[in-house]
Amino acid sequence: FGQGIENAWTSITSPDGLHAVYLTLLIAAIAIPLNTIFGVVAALIMVRTEFRGKRLLNAIIDLPFAMSPVVIGLSLVLVYGSNGTGWFGDTLVQNGIQVIFSVPGMVLATIFVTLPFVVREVIPVLQEVGDEQEQAARTLGATPWQTFWRITLPSIRWGVAYVLLLPMARALGWPK
Repeated sequence: FGQGIENAWTSITSPDGLHAVYLTLLIAAIAIPLNTIFGVVAALIMVRTEFRGKRLLNAIIDLPFAMSPVVIGLSLVLVYGSNGTGWFGDTLVQNGIQVIFSVPGMVLATIFVTLPFVVREVIPVLQEVGDEQEQAARTLGATPWQTFWRITLPSIRWGVAYVLLLPMARALGWPK
């Protein structure tokens, strides 16, 4: 802003600047709903079930907190890169699907980076609510979908609503 706001405004309103804003909002609009679904399912699995590998899943969920976004980008290139640089990239490119340096890759990276925010905020809410009402619904003959839509989701709705803000801020590039 050394020469005034005009230079910044010109950069933002240029075709490249407007495309960057559009792409950021598009990625957030795709990643946040998917993240909410994956995060709530992962939180339900972590709280409501006991299984082997639960600690491993817990560690995988926390992995983006411990890794730099640069390392995450490199990992995506190593998995989805083309021209022999990735495991799946050449096969996907031959089938007309480009992941790296395109919207799908950016959405994958955004989901990976923001998923822990959803899971880590929904788990305490699920633990606080308990599962007594869900057990009662099952006893009365409710299907798992009915139990989720009529009992579980309404009881965690404020936690989920709050959780939408954290991944949105991270997806839009605000600091942790």
